[in-house]
Amino acid sequence: MKSLEDKVVVVTGAGSGIGQALALDLAKRGALLALSDVDEAGRAVTVDLVKGAGAKEVRSDRLDVADRAAFTAYAEVVAAQFGRVNVVINNAGVALAGNFDELTYEDLDWIVGINFWGVVHGTKEFLPHIIASGDGHVVNISSLFGLVSMPGQSAYNATKYAVRGMTEALREEMLIAGHKVGVTAVHPGGIKTAIARNARVSASEDKAATAKLFDEKLAKMTPERAAEIIVKGILGNKARVLVGLDAHAVHHFAKLTGSRYQDIIAMGSKRVLPAKVV
Repeated sequence: MKSLEDKVVVVTGAGSGIGQALALDLAKRGALLALSDVDEAGRAVTVDLVKGAGAKEVRSDRLDVADRAAFTAYAEVVAAQFGRVNVVINNAGVALAGNFDELTYEDLDWIVGINFWGVVHGTKEFLPHIIASGDGHVVNISSLFGLVSMPGQSAYNATKYAVRGMTEALREEMLIAGHKVGVTAVHPGGIKTAIARNARVSASEDKAATAKLFDEKLAKMTPERAAEIIVKGILGNKARVLVGLDAHAVHHFAKLTGSRYQDIIAMGSKRVLPAKVV
């Protein structure tokens, strides 16, 4: 894919953060947009932004990506309206902090439903349309935590590793089949979004302290810059896109140290992570 001009692009989680920045970047490149989010107010802001940027055509829907039936219906109406779908960016995601032994099944179902099944639904429902377009791309947002694991993030790690594994296999399958479909797994590091502030936490986690650590120490890159890097990866048909110096540094650190990275991170985390609530 050499250009996004007049390409139909679906973006989930478009109401804030990376999703909103992607929608704005894509609008400026002449894409036709199908935007969704459960956040009605945030999505309305995104629609205003992309229209102000001269978006050619915008569809906006409330969508719970974990709802399979809703996603199936959504894909049908999007394809019917635009007549084709070229790109899907499965961006919607949530966070869940806490040690594994303290996480509830309810919280595990919640994060798996959105972070993994949401990506599966978006990929599965739009893939036939993307293949049929003859010039398509699937973009799935994983995480730096889909390359290395972090303590207190077991459920988030699990979903993002799952997204990575599915996405890499899909790329291989598209190559074997000879379909003109690019597939990219995106691994952002710390991006200035509200994901930590909107996260769920286990009973012993200090949510305010965890969010403060992310916002003040870890989130270094703007969503706008992240969107530029992701779009560049789409146009370059990259298999993997690392977003941020932290993503590059930690990824290469883990490759250099092998499985010993787990011991090193465990020792370092004792000095960095917020104290537990007692």
